[in-house]
Amino acid sequence: MSKKGKTKVGGVTMSSVFKTIVWPRRKVIGIGLFLIAISRLSSLYLPYASQQLIDKIIPAKDYHALLLLITFVVVSLTLQAVTSYVLTNILSIEAQNLISQLRVQVQKKILSLPVNYFDNNKSGALVSRIMSDVEGVRNIVGTGLVQLVGGSITAIVSLVLLIRINPWMTLSTLLPITFFAIIALKSFKKIRPIFKKRGQINAEVTGRLTESLNGVRVIKGFNAEAQENKIFENGAEELFQNVKSSLKATSMITSTATFLLGLASAGIMGIGGYYMIKGQMSTGEFFYFTLLLGFMVAPIVQMSNIGSQMTEAFAGLDRTQEIMNMRPEDNPELRPVQLQTLKGDIIFDNVKFSYQEEKEVLHGISFSAPAGSVTALVGSSGSGKSTIAGLVATFIDPVAGSITIDGQDLTKVGLSSYRQHLGVVLQDDFLFQGTIRENILFPRPNATQEELDYAVKSAYVNEFTDRFDDGLDTLIGERGVKLSGGQRQRVTIARAILANPRIFILDEATSNLDTESELLIQQSLSELMKDRTTFVIAHRLSTIRKADQILVIENGSIAELGTHDELIEKKGRYFDLYTYQSRI
Repeated sequence: MSKKGKTKVGGVTMSSVFKTIVWPRRKVIGIGLFLIAISRLSSLYLPYASQQLIDKIIPAKDYHALLLLITFVVVSLTLQAVTSYVLTNILSIEAQNLISQLRVQVQKKILSLPVNYFDNNKSGALVSRIMSDVEGVRNIVGTGLVQLVGGSITAIVSLVLLIRINPWMTLSTLLPITFFAIIALKSFKKIRPIFKKRGQINAEVTGRLTESLNGVRVIKGFNAEAQENKIFENGAEELFQNVKSSLKATSMITSTATFLLGLASAGIMGIGGYYMIKGQMSTGEFFYFTLLLGFMVAPIVQMSNIGSQMTEAFAGLDRTQEIMNMRPEDNPELRPVQLQTLKGDIIFDNVKFSYQEEKEVLHGISFSAPAGSVTALVGSSGSGKSTIAGLVATFIDPVAGSITIDGQDLTKVGLSSYRQHLGVVLQDDFLFQGTIRENILFPRPNATQEELDYAVKSAYVNEFTDRFDDGLDTLIGERGVKLSGGQRQRVTIARAILANPRIFILDEATSNLDTESELLIQQSLSELMKDRTTFVIAHRLSTIRKADQILVIENGSIAELGTHDELIEKKGRYFDLYTYQSRI
């Protein structure tokens, strides 16, 4: 919202850009303005020199004055060249530095947002917002802003000199130029939403392209290349239509400028010819006027191009501001409690949760997970097991009821102070591109070699890395594509072991392992889970027989709760699931 006295262009105000971007760089921009002023003022010597040459030096055949004139012209041209070189280097570097800083700020902000934000936005689209939306600021801090000011200086000084030469000729040029300025300003207002929409379209197209490249095996496996090509073709066409709209608008400005300035030139020729015929204007004065007019008009035309660039920059800043204004996940005002130590007592009290309004996923879940205990969650797909695990991991918050950790309301606890004690092995065994060593060291990059070796052996990662030429330094490709499902899962388990957490969440941690590997890792996990509060989601019920309590989740509610033996004796839902799996 703009306050009174502020100039607002779309979503981002000129005053906010000045305070946050321009003013902190006032020294660099000030140097740029000084240099551009020298450059533009020195350029105005050439029209004056032309008049002196035609009206005085040539008629007088003054060779000394000619040499002096040429010397001053060369000096003015040298000043322009040097100042232009220094200006470009200083401001271009500062602009790229600002772009780099903004990218870092946006990336930090995006990573601070809740998990559900990432569920609703494509990763490729977010990459586009981080990398592309801030690009336009180079036109604000870079040469664009300074050239805008420099062009204004040149135009104003030229206008004063033109009026001194001939006010009526000057007036004949100002009318079409004023008309052009009005058209340009209105056009820029229409162009800005187009540029903003382009950023959205580009993010969507980039997002889909990133997904298709990551899922190339699925695409080829289902012979769906033509389908993906069509989707990308439609996105590229939508982007083209947007670019076409902006080009039409900018070409209208350019064409209008050409026509109106052409009319101004025709007027000058007519009026100037009239004054020259009457002897009221010399040939040198006419040339002086014509060259000065070029110096006044050129910045105005240039400013229309710069204005288009600035409009695009503001459109990108609009989209960037949308992200920067979002509330971070770990808000110290909403989560003031900082955990110094963590014992690990977790209590769910009548917890309800829904991803969408009026579509409740969990219905009044209540249970206690004492410190050091193992709680297993079983049930059919979609029953709510992963939602409970997500609540424990603080990826989501309950819409009703409460979850406490050591007596503290989990929604009031600072996430960083809690998650430093958390270890997670998700069903989606995500690995980063790089080496096996780098992926295991991810939670603790400074871990000792002994700690790394312990994690590797505990998860039986060495069972397959010993066969690799590069061992732990083997490159695994994007998302670990060069490893088998079981190998990837063992790496993620080793990563969690190295984190040495107080609270452990295992979401189908052994689902991709063969029977032999599963038995080995179960032994390792049993040792690891000692004295740690652990939540295990498992479809293989044989892996959770030793759990301290088993929660049978059905349709978002706890259907049964007890130990393995207790639930078998009840001969209820758990008994049915267990005996069914035993027969398979």
